[in-house]
Amino acid sequence: MQNSEAMALSAALLAAAGGLTHRIHEGVVARGFEGLRPAHGFAFARLAPDGATVTDLAAHLGVTKQAASQLVDEMVRKGYAERRPHPGDARARLVVLTGRGWECTRAAEEAAAEVVRQWGDVLGEEQVRVLREQLLRIAPQGPIRPAW
Repeated sequence: MQNSEAMALSAALLAAAGGLTHRIHEGVVARGFEGLRPAHGFAFARLAPDGATVTDLAAHLGVTKQAASQLVDEMVRKGYAERRPHPGDARARLVVLTGRGWECTRAAEEAAAEVVRQWGDVLGEEQVRVLREQLLRIAPQGPIRPAW
């Protein structure tokens, strides 16, 4: 693959990811969940299903513990998450989604499904399935984090 072809593919993947993030965020806001940024969604993805410590969240997001702690403070203040005693470490606190946090997560899933259905309208459902399979081959379990 030529460098220019690699750059074109890179740009297309980044544009698709950025567009998906933006559309999910719009869908979440349209469903009544305001006061959030896309970074919150990346945090929600790590907190579901079993919660995480601030240290775990910082590693997931690629930020400092202080930045992750500030994000958690904001999510707690807005009612999307809460801190609980960690069941395996008396010194640590576990951050978990509240009922409102789970509702927001479901809203994001619905918004993502709408976007993917639209991709199916453009590419065809079979091509979307192939795209998913191919992307999973090259990025099977990479962290889903915001591009700061």
